[in-house]
Amino acid sequence: MNLFFNLVPTYLLAAAGAAEGEAGGVQGMLAMLLPFALIIGFMYFFSIRPQKKKEKELKAKLEAMRPGDRVMTIGGIIGRVANITGDEVTIYTSVSNTMMTFKKNAISVVLAPTDAFDESGD
Repeated sequence: MNLFFNLVPTYLLAAAGAAEGEAGGVQGMLAMLLPFALIIGFMYFFSIRPQKKKEKELKAKLEAMRPGDRVMTIGGIIGRVANITGDEVTIYTSVSNTMMTFKKNAISVVLAPTDAFDESGD
């Protein structure tokens, strides 16, 4: 730090100090807060906003879900909706029609009966 002050002439430091003293309060604070505001804006538009949009779309699909729709749970279980009561969804899976009941918020994907998952794995 001492090396910096030795290299910079004292009249430049005095001029900078005088200019800062006159208008440095508001401008200095704005210059300091601008990077934080840009970071918050960046985070909002690239992480928070898209996540809220996905949640809103999933909520609309869950509200429109009807018996017969194909669903996938957050655990990866794929089946068809058999019954919807309140916040619970009963699905049946596999050839033996095994019935399972889940909360609505455990459903991660809702497809209409005509849509299908790619069950071949390709």
